[in-house]
Amino acid sequence: MTSQSNLVLIAKLQDMIHDCLKDYVSNEEPVAILDFPDIRNCGDSAIWLGEMAYLRDRYGKRPAYVSRVNDFSPDDLERVMPTGPIFIHGGGNFGDIWHAHQDFRERVLKRFPHRQVIQFPQSIHYKSQARLEESARVIGRHKNFVLLVRDEESKEFAQKHFDCVVRLCPDMAFSIGALPPAASEFPVLGMLRTDLEKAGNADLSAFPDIPMEDWTTESARRVRLSKAFGAAGAFLALKPAEARLRKLDAAAHNRFQRGIRQISRGRAIVTDRLHVHICSLLLGRPHAVLDNNYGKIRRFMAAFSGGTDLSYKAESLADGIAWARQQAGQGGARQQAS
Repeated sequence: MTSQSNLVLIAKLQDMIHDCLKDYVSNEEPVAILDFPDIRNCGDSAIWLGEMAYLRDRYGKRPAYVSRVNDFSPDDLERVMPTGPIFIHGGGNFGDIWHAHQDFRERVLKRFPHRQVIQFPQSIHYKSQARLEESARVIGRHKNFVLLVRDEESKEFAQKHFDCVVRLCPDMAFSIGALPPAASEFPVLGMLRTDLEKAGNADLSAFPDIPMEDWTTESARRVRLSKAFGAAGAFLALKPAEARLRKLDAAAHNRFQRGIRQISRGRAIVTDRLHVHICSLLLGRPHAVLDNNYGKIRRFMAAFSGGTDLSYKAESLADGIAWARQQAGQGGARQQAS
């Protein structure tokens, strides 16, 4: 694959996203987005902000109804928008690793058998055959479900097991667009998973000079304040739905900016998080990529994002750090050229 700049790649992937979604969004009909990610993971907030940016930039619109898993009201959705497509937030939780999100997705399909439901781009992973068969039954009964996936393996899997429209689509975080570069604090930063998807137990103590972090730590107080300030203007305008959306948007912005500040501190990065990879591309930062425990990142890079020299597929943590040290030694000239 010929190397290209991150700006060219971002523009190309944004066009691919629109090619996938233009059949399901119109200027006339309202849309709903369900399963807002009210969690500490900055990557999920990046996806949400990309979903919002897509609707804003392509259609000049905002969703008429949004909800989290735990405050979803089918009655409110039907009252606010009796017609129009129902979107479900994208990410990497389609399957049986993150049960709550799959349970919610299937409840929505059961509750709205005659409404079009579109799944924003997901990666798929099942361990349980019984759970896979249950998902297939729910999807097969719906008849109007569109499943967007982020890699070829997920596409092949979905086409084999699910009776629905399946389309390959880049991650929605690319709709955010390129981000302005920020000053770094040290040469190399390790951003490594500490959750269910971590790939292994590398000896981090072998690299005492390199900060090793994850981006799931946040100030609960700051998030609460951001939600309150975000909703205040809409409350004054007596628009409850807009107040709810601004509150959730503000939380997503708070988390996303925290993540961008965190990874910007490294001149080069080593990571096994997909959205550290994506955000590094948006920032124009060189980064070595390890995989998560089921191949999600390599699969995504093979489908969409492996075409720049900003990212390197590392064979091990030591290999990734060695590459990142070399990139950091080149200073900012490389980043400016991207």
